Amino acid sequence: MSDSARETRRARQVQTVQAQPHSVQAPPRPVWVPAVRVLAGVAAALFLAVFFVWPILAMLVRGVMGEGGGLDASRFLTNLSAARTWRVAWQTVWLAFAGTAASVLFGVPLAFVLYRLEFPGRRVARAAAMIPFVLPTVVVGGAFRALFDPAGPYGALGLSQSNAAVVCAMAFFNAAVVARTTGTVWEKLPPHEEAAATLGASPARAFLTVTLPELVPAIAAGASLAFLFCATSYGLVVTLGTPGYGTLETEVFIQTTTFLDLPAAAVLSLLQAVIVLVAIWVSGIATRRTEVGLKLGSRRARRPGRAAIPAVAMTLIFVVGLVAAPIISLIVASFHRGGAWTVANYVDLVTPGTFNAGVTPAEAMVNSLRIGAEAALLALAVGLLVVVAAVRPARSGFGRWCQRLLDAGALAPLGISAVTLGFGIFITLRLRVSEPSMLIPVAQALVATPLVVRAVSPTLLAIDLRLREAAATLGASPWRVMATVDLPAMWRGLGVAAGFAFAISLGEFGATSFLATADSETLPVLVAKLLGRPGSQNYGMAMAAAVVLAVLAGLVVLLSDMAGDVQRAGDVLERAPHGMERNQRA
Repeated sequence: MSDSARETRRARQVQTVQAQPHSVQAPPRPVWVPAVRVLAGVAAALFLAVFFVWPILAMLVRGVMGEGGGLDASRFLTNLSAARTWRVAWQTVWLAFAGTAASVLFGVPLAFVLYRLEFPGRRVARAAAMIPFVLPTVVVGGAFRALFDPAGPYGALGLSQSNAAVVCAMAFFNAAVVARTTGTVWEKLPPHEEAAATLGASPARAFLTVTLPELVPAIAAGASLAFLFCATSYGLVVTLGTPGYGTLETEVFIQTTTFLDLPAAAVLSLLQAVIVLVAIWVSGIATRRTEVGLKLGSRRARRPGRAAIPAVAMTLIFVVGLVAAPIISLIVASFHRGGAWTVANYVDLVTPGTFNAGVTPAEAMVNSLRIGAEAALLALAVGLLVVVAAVRPARSGFGRWCQRLLDAGALAPLGISAVTLGFGIFITLRLRVSEPSMLIPVAQALVATPLVVRAVSPTLLAIDLRLREAAATLGASPWRVMATVDLPAMWRGLGVAAGFAFAISLGEFGATSFLATADSETLPVLVAKLLGRPGSQNYGMAMAAAVVLAVLAGLVVLLSDMAGDVQRAGDVLERAPHGMERNQRA
């Protein structure tokens, strides 16, 4: 066949295809593909209904039950109107406000340094700024207890086991959250303050009159998130000595374990839930108001000048005085006993017989790793079921309503304190199962599931639908499309999700403190127990165990960083309370 004949034949083939544009189509989607999404949604909904909705509702009902088992509103009102209830509630609120104020005080200058100034290693510094946020609460509590101990660096201040120590620890955790929420907006604002400076305004006046009003929504979003985390700092308050009346979470634990007053504990849990839900609602409103700022163009960072001295000074005070000092104090205290340097605290962790109740520290470490792995796998499984079922809108109105309900249910554990969740599981399921310790990974998985959903759903949404259609056109089955298109794209999100689910489970303390039995205590529970016992040996072992827990959590974050990055993980942690972005494509 000559070349001209081949060209003529090819032209006829092209004309035939153009004349019949719909003759070649992707194979129809199998009817069982929607059924897979439905089954995934049903499985996730059943898990959430049994282990989250039922315990929470049962806890609320317990608050209005009388001694005979019937409803008794008068008992509920009596517990609600008790003077101690409102003293504890007030201390919870004002501690959260004080911790939020301290977080904003240090977080805004930190945002300026990290997002508006140019210096070597800025990206590394941004990633490192999120590390305090992922440390277990008992580790941070132990660090600040060593810092404010009468023999510690800040012992002369007389703030040991005080509310001020709790507020400082809250700022340690949440200043980076405020900095990240504010900084991502600050670096995208137009250069209005430069125009004000051109007109003769001083740097301070330009900031107060131009930049600060533009940053108010972002600061409010970060502050509301900080308030949410400060209001649920159970581990910090317990390890720092439960100053004053304590908080609603510590009071729930006391009423449950000491006074066995479950109705009173239910009322306190209800108040705690209301505070947290209001904080999430305010945070959602404030975050939506920052979206306009986030759509603006980026600005080049500038070199530090005289105008940056106040922000740099505040950042140095925070980093040195409230970040580095507690960690160094914790490490130093772990190598001290009786005023002398020693490694006995670490040796005692692995020496049988040094701990005369429950599990040994070495056994608690093994329990933490095992339970953390189980919780992470369970959280990944439930999170993936939610993502598969709800991340892409259904075609029917009823289906979309079910998806929204599943979304809300998956993210709802963020709106409930871990102590409240643990208490609910305690009164509903702990006596109904043959092995109560199996409930610990379930509770920890519930805490981690919202973060798994937030880490995985954006990567799945980012996959171009045309890739799936092309694979289906070439004859790939839905399972092969998932294996060759979806999973490779989701791998990074899965790595971040698995790492942070494991890290959260490893340091979880609130729910675990209700559910742990004598032979299933985890390392955070053991650290708190050691800190509550007198004696230099118990204190030194607590410091050493806290260092070990911090190292384990750091290794988990490092491994997660290999799959994703700390910057991405920071986005996951900060935006988790606001729900999943939904895909609007058909």
